[in-house]
Amino acid sequence: MLRSERPIFVRRRGRGSSGPNTRGYYLYLLRPEGVDELLLDGVRFVGFNERYLDPRGGGSQSRAGLILEFLRRHRDRAFFSSEIYQALKDMGVKRSDVMANVRRFQRRGLVYVRGYKSDEGETPFKWGYLITWIDQDKPREKALEEAIRRTEEALRGRAHPSALMERIMRIRDIIIEHSKLKTLVSYTYIERALNCSPYKVEYALQRALQLYQELKEVKLFDAYRYYYHTSLKGRELEEAIEMKKNYIRKTKGRANRIGHNWEACAEWFIDHFTTGARFWTQQHRNKMDPKRITLHLIKPVGGRRRAAEVDRVWEVSPSIFAPSITYVLSCKWGLVERRHIDDFLEVLRWSKEFGVDTPEGRAIKQGVVGVFAASAFNPRERVRFKDGTEISLPEYAARMNIQLLKASDFNKKLRERGCTRATVQRICRIARDEREVREILEAIWKNPEKELEILKEIERKNKDLYEFEKLLEIS
Repeated sequence: MLRSERPIFVRRRGRGSSGPNTRGYYLYLLRPEGVDELLLDGVRFVGFNERYLDPRGGGSQSRAGLILEFLRRHRDRAFFSSEIYQALKDMGVKRSDVMANVRRFQRRGLVYVRGYKSDEGETPFKWGYLITWIDQDKPREKALEEAIRRTEEALRGRAHPSALMERIMRIRDIIIEHSKLKTLVSYTYIERALNCSPYKVEYALQRALQLYQELKEVKLFDAYRYYYHTSLKGRELEEAIEMKKNYIRKTKGRANRIGHNWEACAEWFIDHFTTGARFWTQQHRNKMDPKRITLHLIKPVGGRRRAAEVDRVWEVSPSIFAPSITYVLSCKWGLVERRHIDDFLEVLRWSKEFGVDTPEGRAIKQGVVGVFAASAFNPRERVRFKDGTEISLPEYAARMNIQLLKASDFNKKLRERGCTRATVQRICRIARDEREVREILEAIWKNPEKELEILKEIERKNKDLYEFEKLLEIS
């Protein structure tokens, strides 16, 4: 007889009121003379061999048996689930087999499983759950005590049994590391290093400052939180603070505010002149505008590893018979060059939301249109192709199916409305935030004859903001 090499699994309805179940069975056929293997209708039939024995029938050792025997054989040690997988993967054990079987052994009282313990439950360590054998020949209490001791030894120098304490120790290490390098560390850096919710980061930071008095917090410009170790002192501390102040002046000052205002300005014109536009929204942990959308990347792009932000996403349905078109907006305040457009295209291609795999490589999905809004595009930049031809930046963007929106396009709409002095550049410079940009545009659109009066009132109201930004620039 010849038997199918692998079992065939069929999902059947159970008897009575029981649910469906899956059954496996083999196919057999009479062995033709002189034939040891046969391929029939895509099924490979083989003769008898020990390597084809089904472990479920006791013919050979199963993957569950391999895991259990490994733990029994190394009963004097504790292993992370990832270590068990690495030790047994050459014997056919899959990563998913480890914990699925270990949980069965745990229910039978054969193994001790340990992770991060909290009030809500237990979560794995960075390397997986920690597992060790429970000696069945010893009193239960003593056997558990020895199992816990083995896990303590395995954790020594690797992870703390409390997730909170591990975060606190990690915070302390980060602050000491930066202080030894004679620099301060920001709250944002710590938050990204811990990779957990802002609430957990905040509580861990608070506890770290309470437990270790040598860790200090300093607020720069009464807004930005930085941390240092008391080993950093005197002139070195002053220089580190001044260095961070200079960084904040460059990245958090006036240009940052104007850049966000420009996003709101582009959004207002798009919403006002696009019939049936439906903007996407997302809830963010911080105070970021919900209309800013975070995309998930399947490949790093320009230093962004897992995610990238786009300024706006909206959908338009031309008719009930036509598919909707999705527009993705990227804004930049300043002079735009080809590298900015190429970076935007790469984000769209490699995003999970808007990219797709094709026989020619990664591409943007059909029905997705990129929109790039900028105050100006470099008129001198020419894009050269391999065949020697050159085109302008706007022509290159059009070839890549990218629509360009310029500040002059928006100003033209204001002129058509009757505004002779107001410009979107001036509105972005004087507005306090994105909300105020929308309010100014609504006001001058309704009353274009009062444009100067509206703009001067905003400038008077925000005088304290301009003075603070000037202080950042000169201090």
